[in-house]
Amino acid sequence: MSFVQTLQEPKYWLLGIAAGLMTINITLMWKYAPVDVVGTSLLFWGGAAFLIWERYESFKLQSGPISSLLGVAIVALILLKSATLNSYDIFLRLSPFLSGIGLAFIASGIKGLKQYWQELFILGFMSISTGLLLRIFDISPLTAKFSALILWYLGFPVTRQGIYVNLPTGSIEVYSGCSGYSAILQLLGLSILFLFMFPTTRKQKIYIPLAAIILGFIVNGIRVALMAFLVAYSTKESFEYWHYGDGSLIFSMFGVFLLGLFCWFFILRNEPENLKIDP
Repeated sequence: MSFVQTLQEPKYWLLGIAAGLMTINITLMWKYAPVDVVGTSLLFWGGAAFLIWERYESFKLQSGPISSLLGVAIVALILLKSATLNSYDIFLRLSPFLSGIGLAFIASGIKGLKQYWQELFILGFMSISTGLLLRIFDISPLTAKFSALILWYLGFPVTRQGIYVNLPTGSIEVYSGCSGYSAILQLLGLSILFLFMFPTTRKQKIYIPLAAIILGFIVNGIRVALMAFLVAYSTKESFEYWHYGDGSLIFSMFGVFLLGLFCWFFILRNEPENLKIDP
């Protein structure tokens, strides 16, 4: 196939548009978003791309004029909004899902949207904000209680008052950003992505997301306990490194590692058995 013929193939145009939208979103995330959000964005974009690559030959690329026009309009609005951003905005979390919707309209139309439900689910999961969850149920007091319990078991003279964890020489406030929802959402999204990528039983579809939620809460609770220790017994620079800097990434990676270890031990090492079971 010649280069000109290649350019005339719709799937290559769609691939180029998708790559451009993904690059723009990740670039803006890297520039303006918190570190944990950037990591989650990379993982979910990569997961959605992997799912598309695994099933692209089965997709029916049949779209009508109205659906295509609607898809182009959505993509154009995303590009326009992206060009005007100069700070972190909730749009950066919504953009991947909107991009997926727009591309699906262009590729297969409204009727063919259901073909991409897994990819859209993954990209849509990124749109869930911790602020929305905190309005439904604030777990900050539970996180403070768990972190204080860790310090107490380690022998520190710790007390707790609501969302405040107090040590004799310093205290911290477990505000919304440290509640644990961010870590929980990251691991929960990864667990769902895992379920899409590997054959699992019905029971595994329940306890893998449950394990992700529990691990996210525990890892964040350990992180908050460390923050309290650093405030009370270490320097401001150490606290900022583990709270805002690269140190925060270590906890994120640790949570992902634990979830991966859990999935390998309970799922992947028994994968031949799972393949015999209808998911």
